[in-house]
Amino acid sequence: RITWIGNKRTRLVNVETFGWIGFDLNLTLKNYKDTVSGGTVTYKDASGNDIQRQGNDLGGAFLNSIAVAVPATIIPILIAAFAAYGFAWMNFPGRKFLFTIVVGLIVVPLQIALVPILQDYTRLNLNGSYLAMWLAHTGFGLPLAVYLLYNYIGELPRDILESAFIDGASHFTIFQKLILPLSVPALASFAIFQFLWVWNDYLVALIFLGDKNRVVTMALAAMVGEKGQDWHLLTSGAFISMILPLTVFFALQRYFVRGLTAGSVKG
Repeated sequence: RITWIGNKRTRLVNVETFGWIGFDLNLTLKNYKDTVSGGTVTYKDASGNDIQRQGNDLGGAFLNSIAVAVPATIIPILIAAFAAYGFAWMNFPGRKFLFTIVVGLIVVPLQIALVPILQDYTRLNLNGSYLAMWLAHTGFGLPLAVYLLYNYIGELPRDILESAFIDGASHFTIFQKLILPLSVPALASFAIFQFLWVWNDYLVALIFLGDKNRVVTMALAAMVGEKGQDWHLLTSGAFISMILPLTVFFALQRYFVRGLTAGSVKG
């Protein structure tokens, strides 16, 4: 604090300070409450004036994201695991050709499929539903899932599977009792990829889900447009959106590298 003492002729200055850095000890979680709330929130600006704004209901968007991301992660894992086992250990006509087509779909941009899928959803009255999101993300994630799981399942010890066949085990029994338990690292690796992709998705949710059941990314985009100057709300909203992805990653990180590198080196 700077205080002038005396008249203009002497210009004496008295400086009182407690250091260069000041800390605000009035900690509060009200900004998180206002961010999660869907009602009207009131706070004070820098001048001390009361400001009222409509909440963005980030809590509801958070639950919608969970409702979309969890099934959209589990469904492609189950389908891709069956497909990868078939490509790796079952002989049927056109196996290599079909696998080549599946791998080729990895490089196809998903944007070119949005309009045809939207037209089909309109005819089936699926627009704005969770099912539409689950089916879309399942289709977009399957090629990568099949490729990753094929590389891992194809490198499992052949002796174990041959012993199971000799004992009379069926393909389904082998898949259930042997393949799935041994493939946990690869399954966890793809689960991280798929969950983060679905959780951070904005385009697919905007097209197929709309504002009725908007997810976290849509709520954050609305906050940036409506409350661009309210940094305390934007930062709390960004932190809330990071909690679940970070939890999923740290919970499965021990499988991550092992699942990605398995099958990359042969011999």
